[in-house]
Amino acid sequence: MNEVMLQLEHVDTFYGPIQVLHDINLEVRRGEIVCLLGANAAGKTTTMKTIFGLVRPRRGRIIFDGQRIDNRPASDIVRLGLALVPEARRIFPRMTVLENLQMGAYTRTNKAEIEQDLDHVCQIFPRIKERLKQIAGTLSGGEQQMLAMARALMSRPRMMCMDEPSMGLSPLLVETVFETIVRIRSEGVTIFLVEQNASMALSLADRGYVLQTGKIVLSDTAANLLENDLVRQAYLGGS
Repeated sequence: MNEVMLQLEHVDTFYGPIQVLHDINLEVRRGEIVCLLGANAAGKTTTMKTIFGLVRPRRGRIIFDGQRIDNRPASDIVRLGLALVPEARRIFPRMTVLENLQMGAYTRTNKAEIEQDLDHVCQIFPRIKERLKQIAGTLSGGEQQMLAMARALMSRPRMMCMDEPSMGLSPLLVETVFETIVRIRSEGVTIFLVEQNASMALSLADRGYVLQTGKIVLSDTAANLLENDLVRQAYLGGS
């Protein structure tokens, strides 16, 4: 199988005295889509924050493409080729769409390559291309999600981590977002996806992990998780 790009080994994360993540072990291999499923407050967003250095693990290691990153600032992690599409999109609402995209390339210096990537993300997201001069805060929820994904791509990542990309979107827009995720993977970007919409996430993922109260309780292929009784009852509405 492809080599491991991202690995969490025995990661414990705390907020003050409260332990949120307990002995997390997971890996994402090059070229995969891997999803992390869990209910609200399971620890999914904390997992993302820990990967990106926004919260430091108290124990364990995080390795990206052979380099340990659990002791590095977020800007270094982005430069290494890891990009985050944060929960609730977190665009810059008072800046234009174009300025948001340019912020995604803040770690880069080659202007010709940045322009090339700007053209490319406009091909992937034609709605964004139509709104480059528009103030980002006036976009619809679906357009803001596309902008957040486009902004992450502007860092030219080798791997994208997406935190709840379907949150608050209509079913039609959810389908569009997931189709775009598949396209991004087809262009060589590995995807780690944190998601509550288990059926959509597992329908496109290669493998998945299930997080409950800060612990990984299941890991398997996406196909097997779709058939798993625990997953069906907890996340897919099965009986």
